[in-house]
Amino acid sequence: MRAFVFSDPALQRHAGQFVWLSINTEKASNAATLAKYPVQVWPSFYVIDPKTETIALRWAGGATAPQLEKILDDGSRSVHGSKGSLAERLSRADRLFGEGKNGEAAKEYQALLKETPATWPARRRVTESLLFALQVTKQFEPCAVTARDAFSSVSETSSAANVAGIGLDCALRMPAGAPSRPGLVSALAADARQVLAKRRPDIAADDISSLYETLAQEREEAKDEAGRRQVLSSWASFLEGEAARGATPEARSVFDPHRLSAYIDLGEPERAIPMLEQSERDFPEDYNPPARLAVAYRAMKRWDDGLAASDRAMAKAYGPRKIGMFQVRADLYAGKGDAAAARRTLEEGITYAESLPAPQQNARTIAALKKKLEGTKVER
Repeated sequence: MRAFVFSDPALQRHAGQFVWLSINTEKASNAATLAKYPVQVWPSFYVIDPKTETIALRWAGGATAPQLEKILDDGSRSVHGSKGSLAERLSRADRLFGEGKNGEAAKEYQALLKETPATWPARRRVTESLLFALQVTKQFEPCAVTARDAFSSVSETSSAANVAGIGLDCALRMPAGAPSRPGLVSALAADARQVLAKRRPDIAADDISSLYETLAQEREEAKDEAGRRQVLSSWASFLEGEAARGATPEARSVFDPHRLSAYIDLGEPERAIPMLEQSERDFPEDYNPPARLAVAYRAMKRWDDGLAASDRAMAKAYGPRKIGMFQVRADLYAGKGDAAAARRTLEEGITYAESLPAPQQNARTIAALKKKLEGTKVER
């Protein structure tokens, strides 16, 4: 977003309307802000009402410049209290969504979509917010059905990737025996392929990337290994093309984590090494490139190289992101055959995770570390 969207001249018209603020949720100094405005997905964007300091509108995920303009316009209307029952109801739903009350927001959004015409200007944004709310509250069948029914009306818009992608993810998460599951998976996979069939500059690249990843999961579930590899290869080629178009090192490196995932899923993690080494040279103070190198070396079973990269990353890292580095480091020690060092690393990771400010702690992550520790045996 910083590399491609916030620099867009079209956003200049909003300069006098908003005070722009970027929060690094990894820093302990921002824990109080994180407690007040919890983040469920990165990136997330919030329009804050300055009078009440409450969230007037939340957008989860990336956006193109035109999408962000629409979000800002809607947020401004919510803050200033647009008149009329429909506007007031939308504002109430957006505030519930902004507060993370996803179940309540979903009910409000569903009612609004049922009672408004197909031409309602807010329909696409509301649909995307509804799908996210249904997804995080694990209402997977309603999520998939909503996406399937909405896709035809958004297929040629910037909402197409999110609708197809979230819908397909929800369909895949439905119970295996659910009668409607096969039909929903099939329909939404076809929708996903339709989006990917042609270049879509109107859709954020990370949304397209996520769509490839979900479609690869669908092919894996179908036990279609050739089809899965074809999707993964197309995903990698797409990301390489987007990175090559980046005018700056920052614009290129945006795609590093996506490319690493694609290469690992292809069983070709070595393809990530030159890219990540270049990013480490370009951004010597950033912990992300060496942390990703450690992940790539883990997949390649180059344990010592992975530990060396992990050393460099850990020396610079901070916040919740560092917890994952302890996990990778433990895996590297275990792969090397040093179970004692793996246990010590997991113990250090648990101590570190529990020392973070409360808003940055994640009970599930800590539980996963403890479970992993229990499974790491040391021969005596």
